[in-house]
Amino acid sequence: MPRIDPQKAVGVDVGLKNIVALSTGETTQYPRYYVQAEKKLAVAQRDLSRKKKGSNNRQKAKIKVSRLHEKVRNLRDEFLNKLSRKLVDSADLIIFENLDINYMLKNHHLAKHIQDHAWGKLIQFTQCKAAKAGKVVELVNARYTSLKCSRCGIIVPKTLADRVHLCPKCGLKIDRDFNASLNIRTLGLRGRASGDAGVSGSMKQEALSL
Repeated sequence: MPRIDPQKAVGVDVGLKNIVALSTGETTQYPRYYVQAEKKLAVAQRDLSRKKKGSNNRQKAKIKVSRLHEKVRNLRDEFLNKLSRKLVDSADLIIFENLDINYMLKNHHLAKHIQDHAWGKLIQFTQCKAAKAGKVVELVNARYTSLKCSRCGIIVPKTLADRVHLCPKCGLKIDRDFNASLNIRTLGLRGRASGDAGVSGSMKQEALSL
């Protein structure tokens, strides 16, 4: 389908507290399917390890483990399909951070949760649906999007535990993920306006004033 000129843009910050926080202020939590199934999987894995290699019982135990993993994948894919559809229906231009997920997985404390949230798959699903609808998905540099004040632009240092963005310069006080999503949207609009990549006149004017 031919691409439409974007009239509405949304910035999307992905995370673990909320799988997405949008520049509209809306957030969506992820049900954490793997974490929910973790105890059952651990029991099934232990049962498998006790079975004699080559036995029918071991084959049955292996099938049980496989089915539990398949159930988690199916639930996750169904959730991500619905969420990506909602994103594409909500805007003409959907802007994500260009995350280095493989690097982030090196954090062993968070790797399990990052894999469960499957941000990369969410972006892929959104790209696929957007292409079919003639809409656009942009990926922007993730650097400083969580630290930069979306109102005045100064860098406000934060730890992962800091959930509120409080700017000492302009006084802006908002949820840190909402602040990040606004920065992501701004980066996407500025990038397209500077490249004149099929942005509507009103959106280009907005981008240049940001």
